[in-house]
Amino acid sequence: MRIALLSLILATPATAWEATVGSICTLSHDTEQAEILLTYDPAQPLYTLTITRKDGGWTQTPWFAMRFDGPNPIEIATPRHVLSGNAAALTVTDTGFGNVLDGLEYNQTAYAFTQDGSTEFPLDGAAPQVRIFRDCAGAQLS
Repeated sequence: MRIALLSLILATPATAWEATVGSICTLSHDTEQAEILLTYDPAQPLYTLTITRKDGGWTQTPWFAMRFDGPNPIEIATPRHVLSGNAAALTVTDTGFGNVLDGLEYNQTAYAFTQDGSTEFPLDGAAPQVRIFRDCAGAQLS
């Protein structure tokens, strides 16, 4: 019985925010609907944000935005996003992600959206992992 229960627990997707520090630093969170992955490459220096939908992809639209709801609300938008070949993933690349990291660290919910749809990420437990990501060796926030 214990083995069956353990295999069920291990087979379910992780729902915690997780930061890793290495030659490329990452911050990720996986939900039933989507995965959010931020990377920082100090050698470039370059940040990427990729949101992969599990239940259908993104459509090509003129803009992508994120809204962070909570005590320190922020809304940001960009026309500089690209879709993966199968349109499941949307990626934004930039030299600074200070507003994104502030939104993730200091709020309760994040929404990634285009004019065609929205994906929600709860921010419970994100703040300590965002701080680890911020401390990534040589990270330059702007």
